Amino acid sequence: MSETVVLLHGFSATRRSWDAVIARLSPERYLPLALDLPGHGEAANASRPITFEGCVASVLERSPERFVLAGYSMGGRIALHVALAAPERVARLVLVGATAGIEDPEERARRRDSDHRLADELESAPFEDFIERWRTQPLFAGDQPEVDALAREDQRRNQPDALAAALRGIGPGEMQPLWGRLSELTMPVTVVVGDRDLKFQELGRQMVELLPDAESIVVPGGHCLPLENPAAVAERISIDP
Repeated sequence: MSETVVLLHGFSATRRSWDAVIARLSPERYLPLALDLPGHGEAANASRPITFEGCVASVLERSPERFVLAGYSMGGRIALHVALAAPERVARLVLVGATAGIEDPEERARRRDSDHRLADELESAPFEDFIERWRTQPLFAGDQPEVDALAREDQRRNQPDALAAALRGIGPGEMQPLWGRLSELTMPVTVVVGDRDLKFQELGRQMVELLPDAESIVVPGGHCLPLENPAAVAERISIDP
């Protein structure tokens, strides 16, 4: 029987960002279930305010009783919340370019203020201005043109007002850090990070130190691994720890 793999995308992306990963998963072994998170894609009209609790409920309602869970970036933060809320349902956890939150309260407050300003811009400025600003962050500086094009194409599947609601509700600055709860996650966890993604390499190492059964894997690529190196992501989803 095929094992369901629930796939959670990053901020301003959609479930379609997993297409290339899904194409590389064995259909005999896995049943992929890529979800649009609240405020994104076909879930743009999700009830407001968007919250972490609401995202957890949305994922669990649409998922089978037991599943492998993979989350990228924002989706990785949501995946941690899901695994903590229903650990008996998550067989394995794969975190791609993810973090357990911003620990420093002042840094978290600064990020919250920044995200709220960006949310205001999403509601008032042309959507293409936001896409340009987002894609020219240092985080994506090394992305190849084809990766950048795929990311921008996926962003255009969203509605700016819905993304603004997501930023205000589940942005990094809104999230209470989960570092102190990582020891509760006893299922096998694989942390996947790109070799150019130095910030998240360090965050990944820190998470692995606190998770009871975890490994960190560095693969070629930057932060946007599901688009840049889908084969490596699919391989790490497919390999039982």
